[in-house]
This record gives sequence, C-alpha cells and structure tokens, in this order.
Amino acid sequence: MTSKKSGGIKDTLKTLVYAIAIALFVRTFAYEPFNIPSGSMKPTLLVGDYLFVSKFAYGYSQYSLPLGLPLFSGRIFGSLPERGDVAVFKLPSDNSTDYIKRIVGLPGDTVQVINGVLQINGEAVKLEALAPFVDDMDGREVAIPMYAETLPGSDESHLILDLTERGRLDNTDVFVVPEGHVFAMGDNRDNSLDSRTTNVGFVPIENLIGRADLLMFSVDGSARIWEPWKWPWAIRYNRLFRPIT
Repeated sequence: MTSKKSGGIKDTLKTLVYAIAIALFVRTFAYEPFNIPSGSMKPTLLVGDYLFVSKFAYGYSQYSLPLGLPLFSGRIFGSLPERGDVAVFKLPSDNSTDYIKRIVGLPGDTVQVINGVLQINGEAVKLEALAPFVDDMDGREVAIPMYAETLPGSDESHLILDLTERGRLDNTDVFVVPEGHVFAMGDNRDNSLDSRTTNVGFVPIENLIGRADLLMFSVDGSARIWEPWKWPWAIRYNRLFRPIT
C-alpha cells in the first residue's frame, strides 16, 4: 500500500514538472500572455484585454527569457518588425517595465508629428475620419475623434484617437531613428508615453519581446473577483479571439 501511494505521489510530481517545463518552453519560445493595464493603445486595445504575444516574430533576446536572464546579448534569429506592428518591449530607461505600442518608425526613418498628423520620411500619413469613439471618462461619456490611419508602404489601416491637434505631443521635432532601434507610438495619440517623450525614446531592437498577435479575452472591470454572479456580464464577448491589427 505504501509503495503504491509513494508511486502515485512520484507520478504526480513528475507530471507537474513536465507541465511546468512545457509552459516555460511555450512562454519563452512561442507565445507569452499579456494584459493591458492602461488606455494608451485605445481603441485598438482596451484596459482589461488579455492577449498573446508571438515571441518568435522578431527572434530572441535576453528579454525573451524568464526574468530577462542575461545569458547572451543581441538577438538570435532576429528580424526587423514591420511598420505598423503592435509590439511589446522592455522600457529602455529601466529594461524591466513592459510597454506595448505600435511601431511606426524603422531604422533610418525620419519621424515627426505636425498638428497631430504623423509624418514618415517627410510624408504625411493617410488619415480617414470615422465616427467618434465613445469613451467613459470619470463616469461620463466623451466622444473622441477617431481616424483610420494608413502608414507608408501598407495596404492596411489601423484606428487611432486624436482628441486635439494642439496637445503637448502633437507638434514635435524631427526624429531620426538610429540603427538598431525603432520608433513606437500609442494609438491613443494624446494619452500615450511613447518614443516622442524622453521617458521612452527610441526603442532598441534588443528590447523587443514580441508582436501582439491575438486578443484572447477581455473584461470591462465591472465585476470583482469575489462577484462571480457578475462575471458573465463583464466579458466583452465581441472582443474574444480577435487578431490584433
């Protein structure tokens, strides 16, 4: 009897070790889950969104490893992001905080914002005005101007918000993206700390964790963890299993 019980415990522990090893392998080399804590990527990503980030999209750096272990420098199997990718990266100023933004500038590009309009290599991006995005601000609904933005060389557009053309980041100097770096901006243009600010600046390619590919789950925050009877009504069903563009 004791032998059987001992064998059962050993099998359970072995299964647990295998499960942890597989989870670590998938998280390190394939897909890593992330959740959205702020509104800097509205309307593309909302607070309460849960998504999967492709770790192999840009190759692997030390930041692909659990805890960012510095086992090597540079990138292995590295490739540049495409302009327009939504990417997760480590904040360059501390190399530990995760940020998610859209890559708008590649090495060698010039980037500027004039009256709220993004300019890439001296060319204004194409903007199409859409119906406003209705957002909740301190309990009241606010209609925010929304646009479909098309970056140079792309056939696909993405959504951005631009509350005003006179925000503090709506007129910038010309940024020249250095080699080995990219320029990242939030889709919520007047409410995003991104490469336009000294807080973020140019993002080293080594700091890229991966490309945000799939929105898996989303909750609106109306149900607390101890309120299971509210859970079904807190889920944003229209956002489940959506590709991120």
